[in-house]
Amino acid sequence: MTAAAKAPYFKVRRSKVHGLGAFATRRIRKGARIAEYVGERVSHAEADRRYETKSDDDNHTFLFIVDRGIVIDGGVGGNDSRFINHGCDPNCESVIEDRRVFVEALRTIQPGEELKYDYSIGRDDDDPENVDEIYACRCGASNCRGTMLWPAKRPKKRAKKKAAAKKKAVAKKKAAKKKSAKKKAAKKK
Repeated sequence: MTAAAKAPYFKVRRSKVHGLGAFATRRIRKGARIAEYVGERVSHAEADRRYETKSDDDNHTFLFIVDRGIVIDGGVGGNDSRFINHGCDPNCESVIEDRRVFVEALRTIQPGEELKYDYSIGRDDDDPENVDEIYACRCGASNCRGTMLWPAKRPKKRAKKKAAAKKKAVAKKKAAKKKSAKKKAAKKK
């Protein structure tokens, strides 16, 4: 194996995007497995417990959801892959295999280029009103969607409104039928 093949793919340093970032130390070919995202593997309940005292306005996290049962806390026993920042035009992607998370190159990455993947942080019904400000994206890509969240726009609560409107319409129809039946009964008398 050559010395270049043994050299690390990236190093961590200050980033214009956010805090620290991971920067390619050499050319990384498309499809290369760059790193495994590691850290303590915990349940969702434990991850929530660990960060429950954290301010709602703090978006800084090293949690990576693997599946419905496991979360990796890269802040505990993690490696430098936890410093790969979000980007709307990513050059990397996260891949989950056998409940392990890997970061792979989506395209050839040049030395000095910052590694980024799309965090696609899911929205929750109980998100604070300012969640879009908290998870604002500053990646600088020409196609930046302005947020690390997915979907990019807060879904409208149309389903509840539609259901309520439908229920109201059904109730109105029933009331009209009742009234009509009463009128018919009154005419027969």
